[in-house]
Amino acid sequence: MMHSRDKVGSTSDTSRSAPRPVRVGFLLIEGFALMSYASVIEPFRAANRLSGRDLYEWRHYSVDGEPVRPSTGVMMQVDGMIDGNLDTDMLLVFAGGNPALFDNRGTFAALRRLATRGIVIGGVSGGAFLLARAELLEGHRCTIHWEHEPAFIETFPELDFVRGLFVIDRRRITCAGGTAGLDLVTELIAQTHGPDLSQLVSDWYLRTQKRPAEGAQRAAVTQRYRVSHPGLVAALEAMEANKETPLEREDLASAAGVSLRQLERLFKTQMRTTIREQYLKIRLDESMRLLRESDLSTMMVAVACGFASTSHFSRSFRRRFAMSPGEARAASYAS
Repeated sequence: MMHSRDKVGSTSDTSRSAPRPVRVGFLLIEGFALMSYASVIEPFRAANRLSGRDLYEWRHYSVDGEPVRPSTGVMMQVDGMIDGNLDTDMLLVFAGGNPALFDNRGTFAALRRLATRGIVIGGVSGGAFLLARAELLEGHRCTIHWEHEPAFIETFPELDFVRGLFVIDRRRITCAGGTAGLDLVTELIAQTHGPDLSQLVSDWYLRTQKRPAEGAQRAAVTQRYRVSHPGLVAALEAMEANKETPLEREDLASAAGVSLRQLERLFKTQMRTTIREQYLKIRLDESMRLLRESDLSTMMVAVACGFASTSHFSRSFRRRFAMSPGEARAASYAS
C-alpha cells in the first residue's frame, strides 16, 4: 500500500489532465547497466504508444556531455551535459560497476541545484550511491541493488535504508535496478495517469504479476541454496543476518530449532559442506562485495565481515578467491 509520503511530490504539474508531457531526464554514468536503463525507459515509451499521446518525453545527459559506454560496451549518444538548470520534471541517475568510486563535484552540485528547484531526483541500481554522495537522501527512505548494499550501508549508516525493489519518498526515488525499473515506472504511470494505463503497459511487457515496492530483490534462501529443511533455512538466514558478529554453532542450532549434531548432519547431507565452511563462504563473499563496492580499508572490511585480524582475513580470502584483498580491490579499480 502506498502512503501519502510515497507519492512523487508535487507532480501536480504532471497530473492526469496535464497539457504537456512529463519531462524525464536520464543521467548516464559510465558503466551503467543497460538492463536497468531499458526497464525504465521502455514503460515510458509504451505509455505513449498505448495511450496514443505523448505523455512522456525524455533527454539523456552525461557528466561531460560526451557519449557514454554502458555495461555492453556500445557507446550511447546523449543530448548534453548534466546541469543544475535543466528543464525537466524528473531526473533519474543510472550507475553500475562500482558507484562508490564516482566522485565528480560538478555532478553533485548539479544534482543539489536540481533538488533545490523541486525537481524529482532518482537513483537506479547504483545511482543511489551518487544521490547519497550529493547529500540528497538524508531524511528519506532509500534502497539500492543488493550487490551494492553492503558498501552502501557501511558508507552511509545514518540513512534510512530499506530492502526492496524501489522506494518513492516524496521527491526522491531509488530503485534496485534490473527488472525492478518496470515495477517502478508502472507505479509512476498509475500515479500520474491511472491504473488502467499502467495495467496496459504491464500486459505489453508480459508482466502478469504486480510486484510491490517492498518486494524481495533476490530469491529466497530456499531457492538460492536449493534447500528445503526449515531448520537449515533458518540457520542460513541467521548466517546471512550476522556477518559482522558471527554466531556460535550452538546459537545457529538454536535458531534452527534442532540439535547441533542434527544441524551438522543437515549441512553435510544437503549442502555437502560444514557449518563453519558455509559461514566462512558467506562472510568472504560479503567481503569481496565490500572491497569492490566501497573505499573501506582492508582492516575495516575484515571487521565488517567478522574477522578478528587482517592476517586471518587475508589468508582466508586468498584461499577462497586465489588473490589477496588488495588484488581484488585493484581489479575493481581497473574494470
